[in-house]
Amino acid sequence: MVRSSSQEQPSVLGAALQGVGISSGSSSVFAVHEYVRSRDAVLDLQRTLNIGQAYGRADIDIFSRRPQPWANRSFDAFYKGFQSYVTVGHESATGISTLRVEAFSPKEAQRINNALLDGGERLVNRLNERSSSDALAESERTLQEAQARLMNAQAGLTAFRNREGVIDPGRTALAASELIGELKLRLATLQAQLAQVVSTTPQSPQIGVINSEVAALQRQIGLEEARVVGQRGSLAPKIAAYEDLVLEKEFSDRLVASATAALNNARLDGRRQHLYLVRVVNPTAPDSSSEPRRWMMILTVFATALVLYGIGWLVLASIRESRTH
Repeated sequence: MVRSSSQEQPSVLGAALQGVGISSGSSSVFAVHEYVRSRDAVLDLQRTLNIGQAYGRADIDIFSRRPQPWANRSFDAFYKGFQSYVTVGHESATGISTLRVEAFSPKEAQRINNALLDGGERLVNRLNERSSSDALAESERTLQEAQARLMNAQAGLTAFRNREGVIDPGRTALAASELIGELKLRLATLQAQLAQVVSTTPQSPQIGVINSEVAALQRQIGLEEARVVGQRGSLAPKIAAYEDLVLEKEFSDRLVASATAALNNARLDGRRQHLYLVRVVNPTAPDSSSEPRRWMMILTVFATALVLYGIGWLVLASIRESRTH
């Protein structure tokens, strides 16, 4: 069986669908099936077990030998002939596959079966590595792009502060607004005091002093308001540019956090969805050979010969009868 560590038990509907041959998790199983019956598998067996000698020995009868004496001696001929000795079946209801290998000795059949299963395990491992590496590479690339965007946003924010000579234009404008409010409050207090002095003692020398303070406050308020709005170098346009840079940095921070979480999830999924091949029953060497069925073959040949003899006798009898008439 080819299973995943996170594979869940099928539902009632899933079990019913599997019972009629519809399985959603059989792609990896059938990939192993394709490998077992592929040229790559035969090449691997040639390198590790030299199966060409196992199936081409001189003591094997000419009809079962691969390749047969009159057949082409190429690898393709041997590969096609070898297919008749390997059978792979799959039970959709249980998800269990069965691999049957025939050879001309029990040990050879067992070794070939084990070698094919080992090759299937290597294939599953390659599928795991390819899937994990692709997912991790994509997540790492996304994280690197997010980190580069964050670095650019941070560099732009630093360049803005150095160019404008201000850390946070918003906070500076807020402080300036508070100062303007305090100055206006002071101005209102002085104007009220001036009105009181003028009404009570029009000739008081304090009137000139208060007028000077009122004028100074008005000039200071005008300067502070010009720093916030109204001039080319005021804080209002700087605040808009600064907020754009801050928004870009915050968005880049979130991208980095999201990409980091995606990379961690990809690593966890790679471990959790790791496929592995389970040997429910290991290949065993039979105690006695099941092929060839010699008595059945002898009886078949004898029965065939009798049938041919009977047909020939009937044909000859009909010819003789036609001649006599």
